[in-house]
Amino acid sequence: MANMGDDKRKHLEFIQNAINRMASNSFMLKGWTVLLVSALLAFFTRYGQSWHVFVVIVPVMGFWILDGFFLSQERLFRSLYDRVRTLQDCEIDYSMDTSDFRQIPRNRWHKSALSRTLLIFYGAVLLAVCLIAAILAMLKLW
Repeated sequence: MANMGDDKRKHLEFIQNAINRMASNSFMLKGWTVLLVSALLAFFTRYGQSWHVFVVIVPVMGFWILDGFFLSQERLFRSLYDRVRTLQDCEIDYSMDTSDFRQIPRNRWHKSALSRTLLIFYGAVLLAVCLIAAILAMLKLW
């Protein structure tokens, strides 16, 4: 492998830092989702009616959409990273513009929101909320 110039290395580091921030944001959203769902379910189980549990779905859907956005941004920066790593050292301009990659279907936020990992995580959370509401309603705990 040929020596990579300092300009290319620095540019790739900038892009990698953006990718890491997007992944960190996504991880934090998942943590907040679990925390919020747990707290709201505990509250509504104690003080609410059975239909109140479905209020939990609103923030879960909001977090899901936001997580899809962060994943799409991460994918855009990964595409930029792939382009920059193939550039010659003299072509490095330190651009962080990802607009050239927005037309790739995989990088769009709605495709990202429906990715396998997000579908499994948020689908499981929504399924758990619905199951808990059904069980509590059948047990007439409210």
